[in-house]
Amino acid sequence: MARGFFITFEGGEGAGKSTQIERLAKKMRAKKYDVLVTREPGGSPGAEAVRHVLLSGAAEPFGPKMEALLFAAARSDHVEQVIRPAVERGSVVLCDRFMDSSRVYQGVTGGLDPAFMDALEKVAINGMVPDMTLIFDIDPAEGLRRATARRGSSDGPDRFEKETLAIHQRRREAFLAIAAAEPERCVVVDASADLDTVEDVVTAIVFAALERMMPAQRRQAAPV
Repeated sequence: MARGFFITFEGGEGAGKSTQIERLAKKMRAKKYDVLVTREPGGSPGAEAVRHVLLSGAAEPFGPKMEALLFAAARSDHVEQVIRPAVERGSVVLCDRFMDSSRVYQGVTGGLDPAFMDALEKVAINGMVPDMTLIFDIDPAEGLRRATARRGSSDGPDRFEKETLAIHQRRREAFLAIAAAEPERCVVVDASADLDTVEDVVTAIVFAALERMMPAQRRQAAPV
């Protein structure tokens, strides 16, 4: 591909994003796509250094604005060091969380001013808007149950998993509101189904999008 394709995976806790990213990447590599799997917070050396601070809750006492600034700093490094170069060389980038998580977690349930969040997002992504965003929708109670089962008894919940069910419900509603506001970018996936069923849905959505994009790119690349 002349230009790659940037896909983000969003949703609440325990929605199965990470599992589905790995399954999709395996299928795409089998079809000879150049695939990069990455995540947020993290994905680049600079951003990974911030990941522990955020998920451990070390930044929580400083408030949501500090967390938003740290997420933005990590995202900027991730975009410029990893995502943009990969897309420009023609790779398909699959990213576990991106800008929509900040909109929901720090913006909506963190109570931060929308104008502040918009300005921060513009600086952090610097034009690197996802070509497609899959929003994995699941009842928060079920998602938290799955997250607990995945984590096991040895580790406690992270900074965001530990919050109240009411907050998780607000996040679900916020993700669905983003999908409704940006239907050209966002696709809602029912994550309550079994893993294989969700995988089939994700595969169909993504490969259809790639097929739509690639013929157009071939036409643009064809000699006049």
